[in-house]
Order: sequence, then C-alpha cells, then structure tokens
Amino acid sequence: MALTLYVDTPRWRAHQRSVVDAFPGLVPVAKGNGYGFRNLRLAEEAVRLGADVLAVGTSYEAAELKDYFGKDLIVLTPYRIREDTVPLPQRVIRTVGSIEGVRGLVGGRVIIECMTSMRRHGVTPDELGKLRAAIDDVRVEGFAVHLPMDRPEGVDPLGETVAWVDRLRAAGLPVRRMFVSHLRPPEVAELSRRYPDVHFRARIGTQLWLGDHGALESRGTVMDVHPLAKGDRYGYRQHRAGVDGHLLVVAGGTAHGVGLEAPKNLTGLTPRAKNLARAGLATLNRTPSPFSWNGAKLAFAEPPHMQVSLLWLPGEIAPPQPGEELKATLRHTTTLFDRIADRD
Repeated sequence: MALTLYVDTPRWRAHQRSVVDAFPGLVPVAKGNGYGFRNLRLAEEAVRLGADVLAVGTSYEAAELKDYFGKDLIVLTPYRIREDTVPLPQRVIRTVGSIEGVRGLVGGRVIIECMTSMRRHGVTPDELGKLRAAIDDVRVEGFAVHLPMDRPEGVDPLGETVAWVDRLRAAGLPVRRMFVSHLRPPEVAELSRRYPDVHFRARIGTQLWLGDHGALESRGTVMDVHPLAKGDRYGYRQHRAGVDGHLLVVAGGTAHGVGLEAPKNLTGLTPRAKNLARAGLATLNRTPSPFSWNGAKLAFAEPPHMQVSLLWLPGEIAPPQPGEELKATLRHTTTLFDRIADRD
C-alpha cells in the first residue's frame, strides 16, 4: 500500500530529449528530493542523456552521487569558510559567491556566482577588482548568473546576463564559460551569437524533469474504508461526523510531504478569492486534500498523519474499495513517493 508516482517513461524521456535539444550544453540538475524521483534516479537519467556534468544542490548530495555519476559534479550552494568538511573527489566543482570563498578553496575548481536581481548569492560589480587578484590560486571553470523566473515590467534577465559578461570582461576576468538559469532558448542562442567565444550552459532541473505533466501521475492506495453515521467520532482529535459518509484511510502523509505547502505569492483578484475560499473551508474542518475520487476533490477529515491521510467522503458518493487508488495532485519538489512505477 503506497503513495506511487507513475511515469510514462518513453514520453518522459522524449521530453527530456526535447529540452536537451533546445538548450545545447544543458547541465541537468539533481537536488533536494530529486524533483520527486530521488537524486540517484536522476543521476542515472543524466548518464542516459550523455551529460558530461551534473549539478547538485549541496556537498552532501555530491558525496551521495559521486559513485553513481562518474563525470564532473557541480555543487550549486556556494562554499562557505568553516563549513563541514565532506570528502569529495577532484572532479567536484564548487560554486563560490564571495571573495572569501575563492580564497578558501586554494587549488580547487570553482564557478563564481555573480549577484543578480535575485539578491541571493554572488560577488558584486564593485568586488571585481579584488576578485581578479584572488583567482590566481584556483581553477576558474566559469561564472554563473541565477536569474529570476517571473518577469514583471522592467525585469530583463537577458539584459542582466549581457551586463555581467561585459563587466567581467572589462575587469580582465577569464569569461570562457557562463552558467545561466531561467533563460529561454532564444535568449541563450542570442548570447551565443553575441559572444561566440563564450560557452553558455543552461542549468535546468524543473523544466527537464517535470516539464511534461502528462507523463507523470501520482496516486495513493486506499488502505481502509469506514462508514460513518452522523455523530460518530473518528481520528486523533475525535471530531464528530456532521453527516453520514465514509472515512477513507489513504497512503500518503506528512512523511511524504502530503499536506505541506510552500507560502503562496498571490497576485490578482481570482487567486486571492480562491485562497479566501480555502481558508473558509478550513474553519469548517474541510481543508481540501490533494486526493480525488471519480473526479471529486476530497477534504481532509483531520490533518494528515505521518504515513496516511484520513479523508472525508460524502454519503452520496459510492466509496472506493481497499486496494484501489486515488489520484493525487502533489508538488513534486516536496513529495517523497514510496515507489516510482515506470510504464513502458
């Protein structure tokens, strides 16, 4: 009895290939929970794609994957002085986002992150003089820009990248390779046309692994079905059923990421109205769950347990049988599936 990710494997891999074809020199990214697939599976897929390098999130992830991906590994989280020492082979390339980070990796291979409008990591334009003096003791594999995903008026990721290439060149820094995130294929092509001596490499995770939603389907197994009469108590909190119905016990709980949500960035009246409606349902203990049955979205009967969820099914709907599966709409970057089932 499991929370399962079903994969239309030929379709999924065809999508991967289409993304690789659209971004020559693409660097696949495997980090965190592996976008729902686990990082080991993504390392295997990167080998299948013929990737010459794989980007991971942390040095710990690099240590886990070094025996499964035999070529270069890029650690995306910038190196910090006095961080935990993790034994890594020489083929691991560290990202640095500060002058101190460069000086702390004497003899190492580094990618230098440049500060963008993301305001997350990176050296700033006024530090380039000091950077030029600091790079003699490291092997610079390239520079990187991590760019915003949304593009409200005035936001120009392509323009930011151009500005950084020009700044780095003006400072006398060796710009032979530039790693970019969240640019579109025509924009990467434009950069290559404008700077033919620079190799632009797109780092891509979500679009590569999750870009074809139709290739993936999540389902939770129904473990038990219990009829409830109005007034019956149930669950940890011993709430009473307000009307007749069924209590469904379904595989998938907080240990899987079910019921956990990232903060939402709401813009416009419609998303805000929907959020208010969800909040109103929550006050009535009818918080929508990610599970559905026969096209109907089901509500949590109470907050998810660690491995299962208790769902409320209204009495007018015929219940599923134990062993059947409910469709689930889950955020892949926060979900740990019990199993991944390939469909050829």
